[in-house]
Amino acid sequence: MSSFSDTQGDGRYTILVSDDDPGVRRALQLLRSRGYCVCSYTSGSALLADSRAKRANCLIVDYRMPDIDGFSILRQLRSLGWSGCSIMISGFHDEVLARRAADAGFDHMITKPLRSRLLLEAIGRHRRLSSNE
Repeated sequence: MSSFSDTQGDGRYTILVSDDDPGVRRALQLLRSRGYCVCSYTSGSALLADSRAKRANCLIVDYRMPDIDGFSILRQLRSLGWSGCSIMISGFHDEVLARRAADAGFDHMITKPLRSRLLLEAIGRHRRLSSNE
């Protein structure tokens, strides 16, 4: 699995967050209080431009953003060899989108408004699996 050394070099489980909504990015900062290193990006392009991104453990990405959609972000990270957990979030959820997300390789699809319990469970499940490898 992927590993990431954040700017402090403490080796915490690192989560990339890309959502154009500042409220969602702020809400996802709750992950910091759970001990995760969270790197937030206002756009998919900014995330992909960060050379550290391919060393992260987890990706939480919005389906629809102005510059690039969540599918393209995951596809580009995977093309770089990234193998972390991927979670798509969307306010436009339906069964077709959920099937597309699964087919594209997303591990989880979570609807907005986000429920922190579901998000923490998805991340925790992946973290346990990756630590057993």
